[in-house]
Amino acid sequence: MKLAAMIKKMCPSEAELSIPAKNCYRMVILGSSKVGKTAIVSRFLTGRFEEQYTPTIEDFHRKFYSIRGEVYQLDILDTSGNHPFPAMRRLSILTGDVFILVFSLDNRDSFEEVQRLKQQILETKSCLKNKTKENIEVPLVICGNKGDRDFYREVQPREIEQLVGTDPKKCAYFEISAKKNSSLDQMFQALFAMAKLPSEMSPDLHRKVSVQYCDILHKKALKGKKLLKEGGRGSTEEAYAAPPPPAGPASTATSCTSVRKPSAEGTARRRTAV
Repeated sequence: MKLAAMIKKMCPSEAELSIPAKNCYRMVILGSSKVGKTAIVSRFLTGRFEEQYTPTIEDFHRKFYSIRGEVYQLDILDTSGNHPFPAMRRLSILTGDVFILVFSLDNRDSFEEVQRLKQQILETKSCLKNKTKENIEVPLVICGNKGDRDFYREVQPREIEQLVGTDPKKCAYFEISAKKNSSLDQMFQALFAMAKLPSEMSPDLHRKVSVQYCDILHKKALKGKKLLKEGGRGSTEEAYAAPPPPAGPASTATSCTSVRKPSAEGTARRRTAV
């Protein structure tokens, strides 16, 4: 059996999981080349760190969660540090719900790129807000990676404070080391808290299960939720996530899927980006 067919058979489909649009989110990781974006994604998905550097063109991952009887889908877009097509970067920003901007503490140019990226995100989302007439929040964290190379620091704390600002609800900063797995869990928890997402989406706060059991455990959680509603005994407290299949390139279909927009009933839904 081919790998793709095997993965399809093992992974429950979105329809089988019945994921409401309001529970579908996209996390976009942006920054210069060689700052550790893919290493952060690898830590988030697998807990591992790869020593060998492989340039990223643009990788797309999808992770499913079941938390207290609710199913969530998190798309992760690991972008290239080189963006020869500005329209593609703008599209990544338009379709993103939460953002991680990464620079390397030993590379000043990468910090200046993050300064530009933050401004571009705010401007792009502001334009979207003007078109939709809706309040659009931008959960965003800035990461100074390679904290294990502090001896070679080229970016000073004062400069970082000026970039981040004074409102932790709008932007937060974490000095991390993807190599040493330092402060990554705290960073993800802060990002999900900003986005008003369950804290259990952070890698250290849910139980990891194989894809074979994802659908079974979800149905078990739904049954527990139903029992609680009916006054019976049930448990929906567990949080677990199924690891995603191998990364694939971000196609036009995945990149253009949607821009989050509230419906008239107040429930978030998706519409195709233009």
